[in-house]
Amino acid sequence: MEQNWAGNLTYRASRIARPGSVAELQQLVAETPRIRALGSRHSFNELADTPEVLVSLDSLPAAISIADGQVTVPAATRYGDLAAALQAEGLALPNLASLPHISVAGAVATGTHGSGDGNGCLSTAVAALDVVGPTGELRRVARSDPEFDGHVVALGALGVVVSLTLDVLPTFEVRQTVYPRVPWSAVEDLDAVMSSAYSVSLFTDWTGEHLRQVWLKSTDSEPPADLHGAAPSPVPVHMIPEESVAAVTEQLSVPGAWLDRLPHFRMTHKPSSGDELQSEYLLPRDRAVEAIARIRAMGQRIAPVLHVTEIRSVAEDTLWLSGAYGRPAIAIHFTWHQKPAEVFALLPDIEAALLPLGARPHWGKCFATTDLAGQYPKWTDFAELRSDLDPAGVFGNPFLERLSLT
Repeated sequence: MEQNWAGNLTYRASRIARPGSVAELQQLVAETPRIRALGSRHSFNELADTPEVLVSLDSLPAAISIADGQVTVPAATRYGDLAAALQAEGLALPNLASLPHISVAGAVATGTHGSGDGNGCLSTAVAALDVVGPTGELRRVARSDPEFDGHVVALGALGVVVSLTLDVLPTFEVRQTVYPRVPWSAVEDLDAVMSSAYSVSLFTDWTGEHLRQVWLKSTDSEPPADLHGAAPSPVPVHMIPEESVAAVTEQLSVPGAWLDRLPHFRMTHKPSSGDELQSEYLLPRDRAVEAIARIRAMGQRIAPVLHVTEIRSVAEDTLWLSGAYGRPAIAIHFTWHQKPAEVFALLPDIEAALLPLGARPHWGKCFATTDLAGQYPKWTDFAELRSDLDPAGVFGNPFLERLSLT
């Protein structure tokens, strides 16, 4: 049976269909009672799974079209491939996730993000989507449509996205500098740290008096000579000490194109063995310092099953199921050892600390709660939109049922 990238999930689908054209996909959807789209398989939960039919879009035509400050891409396009095509035309996306291997449609549907006070999640670049609905109809949803904000981060619940149109901008350069052993006291003025570069990531294992590393990705001036007394690393480093630095993008403040600096990992390398689980929670920015303190108090319990935590910032947006809907967010991400029993024993306690502060879990990562309606002001609007567009639940699955979204 087929598995996800991490190997922690075996898909239960009776078959995986691979249509060779949009017309074939439309016919498949029209004839199938229950179907879910499968992306690059980087989700760590059952969001994309179904006991019936999964559809892979890898065999659809792969042409990328650029015009009028926008790019239209097939849903299965990997961000690394899209970035290379844009760079060849002197263009760029505003931001990228840490991993360029993920598909555009999957990242958009789950609200995946990079970091930066001025950078929204990747979904905010979407200007339009082309979606196959439950009867096989093909519809286009544009930013001018009143329910557009419900269609973007949609968890695959409104149809199979076949292509997306994204806003682009002129190419730009970034330099990446890593500061090891920044004191924890820096987090007391989190706004100052997170605003110190175009994109900022804090890495920690939640123990000791220092953060493991702070990564600054700068677009303008030279990086600071020190960060709260910590000097830049003179050699390239990986955020997980036992992993090879060959996998990470160039550091040492060497300027380079956006696509070669904004991701943490090179497109040409596997970032790790895949032997991991991931969780992430997006907090209101004004509750972030309190949230970090609560998790740090659990550090001795968390560290034995943790590779690393990354803390990032995400700009506010208007997308209904986004972790940053209606508020700027701080995201606290956990890369775990693949020890499911230990991880899922911890998650309820982590969520007990974070959910009362307004935390929203990343849709494609591991979380325990099924009671999320109160975390999203537009939850009921989305549920009604899903019911209107897919009354028979063609795109439903047990994951969405547990969340009362189907």
